[in-house]
Amino acid sequence: MKSASLFTFLAACALFGCSTDAPPPPQAAIQPAQKTVIDTQLKALQKAKDVQNVVDDQKKKTDKALEDQGG
Repeated sequence: MKSASLFTFLAACALFGCSTDAPPPPQAAIQPAQKTVIDTQLKALQKAKDVQNVVDDQKKKTDKALEDQGG
């Protein structure tokens, strides 16, 4: 008898815990990220990554040109 009432209690808790009162807010209501202290550092890091990508692309082109010339 005790296990039946415990099972009923746990089942009720599980059902009650799964119910929601309100749907999540729409995407338009979410505020954009606020500026932080490290924004300038993040921008500098992204700029450095972009520059590295350009350098890597130039190296690939140079290596390909050398291979095409038989070098």
